[in-house]
Amino acid sequence: MKYSLPVMLALAVALLTGCATTPPVDWNTRIGNYTYAQAMTELGPPDRQARLSDGKIVCKWFIQPPAGSRFNSGMSAYGNNDFGAGQTIGPGYNNQMLQLTFGTDSTLTAWSKNY
Repeated sequence: MKYSLPVMLALAVALLTGCATTPPVDWNTRIGNYTYAQAMTELGPPDRQARLSDGKIVCKWFIQPPAGSRFNSGMSAYGNNDFGAGQTIGPGYNNQMLQLTFGTDSTLTAWSKNY
């Protein structure tokens, strides 16, 4: 029983540390300091990327993957003259995106998000 207090304190500290959330990113402070390479390391490859005519690179990341289950109900048949029809039931795709724009020197010049 004499170890129970230190064990309980250690468990409480571990629980509180494990449940701590990270603060949201302040993208305004990263403009001019954050590089394309850092974004690839932190966020992974973008879901969409385009190089603009002025040399800038625009990258978009989905914030959360599509969630929920989907159910496809339909009919189909085999043969040359048969057709299939169906309907998918479930939540739509998540369109919450983070967009980062990098200048020709590969540093962040602008950002936006739609969530």
